[in-house]
Amino acid sequence: MTLAIRFRPLAVAAVLTLVLTSACKRSGGGGEGEGGDEAAVMPTVAVGTATAQLQSFMPTVRAIGVVSPTPGGYAELSAPAPARVSRVFVVVGQPVHAGDELVALDAAPLEAAASGATASLDAAQRAYDRAVELSREGIVARKAVDQAAADLAQAKSAAVAARHTYALSTLRSPIDGVVTRLAAVTGATADPSQVLVAVADPTAIAVVAQLSPDDARDVHPGSAVTLYEKDNPAADPIATGTVSTVGAAIDTATRAVPVRVRPGHTARPLRIGETVTARITTSGAARGVSIPSDALVPDSAGSFHVFVVKGGVARATPVEVGARSDSTAEITRGIAAGAIVVTSGAYGIEDSAKVVVRR
Repeated sequence: MTLAIRFRPLAVAAVLTLVLTSACKRSGGGGEGEGGDEAAVMPTVAVGTATAQLQSFMPTVRAIGVVSPTPGGYAELSAPAPARVSRVFVVVGQPVHAGDELVALDAAPLEAAASGATASLDAAQRAYDRAVELSREGIVARKAVDQAAADLAQAKSAAVAARHTYALSTLRSPIDGVVTRLAAVTGATADPSQVLVAVADPTAIAVVAQLSPDDARDVHPGSAVTLYEKDNPAADPIATGTVSTVGAAIDTATRAVPVRVRPGHTARPLRIGETVTARITTSGAARGVSIPSDALVPDSAGSFHVFVVKGGVARATPVEVGARSDSTAEITRGIAAGAIVVTSGAYGIEDSAKVVVRR
């Protein structure tokens, strides 16, 4: 019993020493603080990078445009008079040549009208000849001859119009092109105010874009243009072309300057009336610090910053952006040539994050 009592204080002291040592380590003793624990668990983000370079590039402006026909490159055809559609020869998208039959109308009523107008013309001619003869004999006054002449002129006009209407009982394409619209239905009645068929020459179209006066100032005939689908401007371009004309005045309705673009190579046919996005190259090649546009991260205030990588750490750096092209941006302040900036993955990291470059 005495031996056990003698060693119990030593055991208690040992236990207290272990508890105090453990508590000291948890509270920051021993030289390791909370920062060391956070550094141990901070994630490393895999990113893509690019090096800022000094280079020349052509700035661009963006505008919304509408595909429009050029004079002589588009035709809409209607019935010359109320008539029934007897036959339709084409479908939408079908190529046609000038003179090809498109829609046939019931010609019987039109032929009857032409025949009646011709008969009326013959009668008016006879009446005029008789009035002239009687005037020479002094039987009728000169006024009767003048009235007969007026009736004859009116009959000639009616006969010409009736024959022209009868000739248009079959609608034919006036140009080489593609059928872009078809509203004719066999057996239905066609009205002269209704467009039955439209034909467009896919090579005779233009894109009319609207630019602000400031943007239009640096756009000139011959400037290169890339066209994209309006609802998906980030997709592959659907056509390329050049500026043909720049409006000399501001449109009072839109407060914009109209710019006409002549498409060149197209990935698919452009449709009349289609709305597209146009990126137009402006004048004045710029040379400065250039980075990929993907590296720009917008701030809530409308400015930009980039993540500059140094020593495995990405630090947010405010930048000022100058001219921009389709894929690059000029940096006028914030970074110098040679800086390594994050491109892919820039939106998913925080300031001072550890990063590793994807290989």
